[in-house]
Amino acid sequence: MDPSTGGPCQGIRNLVPSLEAIGVQNEVACLDDPDSPPSVSDPFPVHRLGQGRGPWAYCPGLVPWLDQNIQRFDAVLIHGLWLYHSYATTKAVRQSNARTGKSTPVFVMPHGMLDPWFQRDPSRKLKAYRNWVYWKVLEKKVVSSADAMLFTCQRELELAREPFRPYKPRCELNVGYGVASPPQFDVSMSQKFADACPALAGRNYLLFLSRIHAKKGVDLLLRAYADLVLKATERESGDSSKSIPALVIAGPLDDEYAQQMQRLARELDLLPPEASTASSSGPLVCFPGMLQGDTKWGAFYGCDAFVLPSHQENFGIAVVEALACGKPVVISNQVNIYSEIEQAGAAIVDDDSIVGVTRSLERWLSLDAGQRRVMSNAARACYEERYLPISAARRLVDALEKVV
Repeated sequence: MDPSTGGPCQGIRNLVPSLEAIGVQNEVACLDDPDSPPSVSDPFPVHRLGQGRGPWAYCPGLVPWLDQNIQRFDAVLIHGLWLYHSYATTKAVRQSNARTGKSTPVFVMPHGMLDPWFQRDPSRKLKAYRNWVYWKVLEKKVVSSADAMLFTCQRELELAREPFRPYKPRCELNVGYGVASPPQFDVSMSQKFADACPALAGRNYLLFLSRIHAKKGVDLLLRAYADLVLKATERESGDSSKSIPALVIAGPLDDEYAQQMQRLARELDLLPPEASTASSSGPLVCFPGMLQGDTKWGAFYGCDAFVLPSHQENFGIAVVEALACGKPVVISNQVNIYSEIEQAGAAIVDDDSIVGVTRSLERWLSLDAGQRRVMSNAARACYEERYLPISAARRLVDALEKVV
């Protein structure tokens, strides 16, 4: 449940309170270190069974805990694939049912982990082969034995059918996804974000907030932004700050790829040799690290627009969080929910390429204040119509009851 690991844990945090509100009790078992204090305090039981070991995240405490506790639950929902927990949970439930005569159902929510991009991306050849072997040996049994596969959108459901054979789920259900409404804006949020990003010095900015990972298209965003800065500098005799907002890239900075992106920003002259000496007189990129709580909401509420040019994005919780804050989104057509947001008038969408990202940023910059206000209103309306967590919780319960 470490928030730095990405979307599934945040999806659980969005879903569980809404399920509780309609009478469904939940407990979460996860492979976190029980001796490390959690960075987030959750209002529901979280059983930290020990840090997963190795690339498979093997956890010797998982199966014993499941053996002792499965009988207490009416259903088991596995979040994510390709690690020890999906295999172990499937096996433990099957053995428990055989031992007790009970029929506890198992549901699997892959969170985009069956997307064909992971098998086709040239940089993942070794991982793709590993997944193919793992599918043949173990993971196809997890999928085929589950009472239902649960998907966050129709596009995810359809894409999951492509990469592996045999793919024979008993049941496929599009249950949607909900994202908790942000707290009401308070000026202290803006101050906390300003403290996290002092180099902005009050400048307008575009916001990228996600893991800084190769699949997120951060390199495309930096190169496209640098191209816009260069054009504006030539057009405006050296001062492009009048027409180009700053760019904030918020996410954990402790891995090699994030450090590569900071080096790339410097190579593109978007950062000075030392970020702390950045001037507010021209366009810049700010890397504030991972933002949480009021600091994160200050970043959302203060941005001109949210940007996510991903090569693959199952749902994009941060995209929906931006909509909930009334912010238009500039996204790639590889974000699985792009079409419904675009149809709502809340998104600018293009290809996940330098040309596509440049084009989408240029489209945003060409809008006048009135057009941007229309998109902002559409963003909040889109969130309220499609992504309220209570609606997603009801859809999930309805789907589970049909299967059970």
